Amino acid sequence: QVQLVESGGGGVQPGGSLRLSCAASGSIFSIYAMGWYRQAPGKQRELVAIITRGGNTNYADSVKGRFTISRDNAKNTVYLQMNSLKPEDTAVYYCNADGITRAYWGQGTQVTVSS
Repeated sequence: QVQLVESGGGGVQPGGSLRLSCAASGSIFSIYAMGWYRQAPGKQRELVAIITRGGNTNYADSVKGRFTISRDNAKNTVYLQMNSLKPEDTAVYYCNADGITRAYWGQGTQVTVSS
C-alpha cells in the first residue's frame, strides 16, 4: 500500500503562485511515476503533470510554461509549482502514484484562483 498526503492548496489572485506538495509513504518501491490531476466542478478529472522515476516529465498543454513538477527522492515528495495562475486553474488537485499493480490517490486539495 501507498499513502499520499497533499498540502499547499488555497486561494490566490490571478497571476499568483502556489506550490503543492505530495508526500508518499508505504510501499514506495512499487511506484514508477507520480503526477498531479485536477477536477473542476462539472468536469472530468484531467492530467496536469507527471514525473517518472527516471525524472521524465509531461504536462497538459494548458499548463506548459506555467507549472513545474519536481521530486525530492530523499523526502519521497513530489511538488507542483504553479505560476501565473488563471481562474480556469481552479479545481481540486489530486496527487497520483502509479504502482506496479494499481494506482493510488491522495485526498485532494482545493486551489481557487479568483480576484
